Amino acid sequence: MRPKRITITPESRPCLPRHVRLRFDELRNAPIVLAPEKVLWPDEISAEILKRCDGRTTVAEIATAFARDYVAPVEEIATDILAFLQGWSDRLLVDVATSDKTGTADVSEVS
Repeated sequence: MRPKRITITPESRPCLPRHVRLRFDELRNAPIVLAPEKVLWPDEISAEILKRCDGRTTVAEIATAFARDYVAPVEEIATDILAFLQGWSDRLLVDVATSDKTGTADVSEVS
């Protein structure tokens, strides 16, 4: 049975589920996401978003930081980040932290 769909909002505090790992592949010099029976190669921006999914930072805070870092309108950045995270959530690759579940993003090896 598939879990209920999570809706990502600006107030959501995204995190990587325990079964998802964000790493850096030295051989290919690129970020890699490992999940059961899946290997994904996110682009640089996607990996940056995933690195910030620590279960404490809200989507709005992630968008604000990106807007500042990339000198872009926060409204546009927020829309893109929400769409990205919703897509990954729908594939069960991003979760939302709750009071009994904190972020478990394993991003220590991503540069």
